[in-house]
Amino acid sequence: MELTADSPHGAAARRTTAWAAAGLAAAAGLAGGLLAPTDALQGPAQRLMYLHVPAAWVAYLAFAVVLVASGAHLVRGDARWDRIARAATEIGVVLTALTLATGALWGHLVWGTWWAWDPRLVGTALLFLVYAAALALRRALAERAGPPAHGDIRVTRPVAVLGIGGFLLVPVVHFSVLWWRSLHQQATVLAPERPPIDPRMALALLLAVAAVSVAATWVLADRVVRLRRQADAARTTTARRPARRPDLVR
Repeated sequence: MELTADSPHGAAARRTTAWAAAGLAAAAGLAGGLLAPTDALQGPAQRLMYLHVPAAWVAYLAFAVVLVASGAHLVRGDARWDRIARAATEIGVVLTALTLATGALWGHLVWGTWWAWDPRLVGTALLFLVYAAALALRRALAERAGPPAHGDIRVTRPVAVLGIGGFLLVPVVHFSVLWWRSLHQQATVLAPERPPIDPRMALALLLAVAAVSVAATWVLADRVVRLRRQADAARTTTARRPARRPDLVR
């Protein structure tokens, strides 16, 4: 893949992606802050939607990448897929944390509380904890395995299994508003039976989703390249390290 290639062409592709993300973010900010009207019921607090919703949607996509990459790593044993899964896990955890933070602020402004035992809120928190645990498990297993831990199946396979299992929470979180009583409203943009949102709001939201998606793609590609460099450096260091000589017996 060009974006993850550690070459001049790959670096140029990543720079282009970064600039595209910046341009989309600027457009989304202008559309959400100036073009889109203020919501009649929620007031200015509704503008948090242009950060909260894209963060949640792209977190789902990141965890889908974890699912595919982890499965490919278990089947093929290729360390490249493990690097992709690791980078996607990190992105998903950060975006889920952002989802929880913006959701808490939005809930405080609209519902008058920072937290409620709402099915979607609880599910999102569990999703964050599971994938944060996957990162912690990787670190713990790598410390136990010792250098070089990059690509060690004793580290990567258990983490891949957890990454695959954790994805089961994604549809639960997404459909929780349909399965249980929830403070969250049901789908608005993609539900044809509901009144459509203002076109200017929809434009701002789509621009924000595009901006976060492209930014996540850039971060993923850059992180994969850095992880590969770290693995190469670790192997080089290990190869150059002199073997320990047994103590001489007198």
